[in-house]
Amino acid sequence: MGFEELIYEVSDRVATITLNRPQRLNALTPTMREEMLAAFTGADADPDVGAIVLTGAGRGFCSGGDVKAMQERYDDKSANPIDERIAPVRDRVVIAMQESSKPVIAAVNGPAAGAGFSMALAADIRVASSSARFGMTFARRGLHPDWGGTYFLPRIVGVARACELIWSGRMMDADEAMRLGIVSELTAPEDLLSTVHDMARTFAAGPPIAIRLAKRSIYNGLNSELRDALSFETFAQNICSATQDAKEGIRAFNEKRDPHFSGR
Repeated sequence: MGFEELIYEVSDRVATITLNRPQRLNALTPTMREEMLAAFTGADADPDVGAIVLTGAGRGFCSGGDVKAMQERYDDKSANPIDERIAPVRDRVVIAMQESSKPVIAAVNGPAAGAGFSMALAADIRVASSSARFGMTFARRGLHPDWGGTYFLPRIVGVARACELIWSGRMMDADEAMRLGIVSELTAPEDLLSTVHDMARTFAAGPPIAIRLAKRSIYNGLNSELRDALSFETFAQNICSATQDAKEGIRAFNEKRDPHFSGR
């Protein structure tokens, strides 16, 4: 796939999507949103991809929306078509990340502000450089969080802390993000991508059907009663138990060797 404002690469069954406007700290544009949607959709449909990594070029992850472009849109009332008001591309990107059958890891290499922070929260896992910073900066612009920020943040840090972070719009450093459970792991800046790609390759080598269903169960369970969550787990386990991957996993355990999964 060829893109203008992001880089898409596949290696060792890992698709890496790199936001590529480093001169603007990878601030989001309409083109970038469309390209992200195409990249996540394409990676999910590719049988040669087992995990997806999202990161930013240069010294930033994503500084949020391009404020200069926002001003231009406010000045030009025709620049915001009705379709974008009803079903914006950003929402479709978030849904593509959440509904992807593959694990999605955000490698946060620098500032993740506003929509950039929300975007990182939409990933399944976040690993950050020690130089990363995070902030729900919408209130400082007189705006409401988007990209799922009000959905994901309270589920990770709790309601009271989410209120404080959203209403203040303050930035936090990587250590605080780690303490709050926003980040799963911190690395030195130079080790970030190698650490994340090692993690992604481990996931990509796993059983695709079991991982896909486990991801769905996790997110279903967040919004379900216990009985509903248990019912979906039973449904998913019945499917997984009948796969060739399950037979291979059990056989490999008994033979004391690594399994080789085929996604069947």
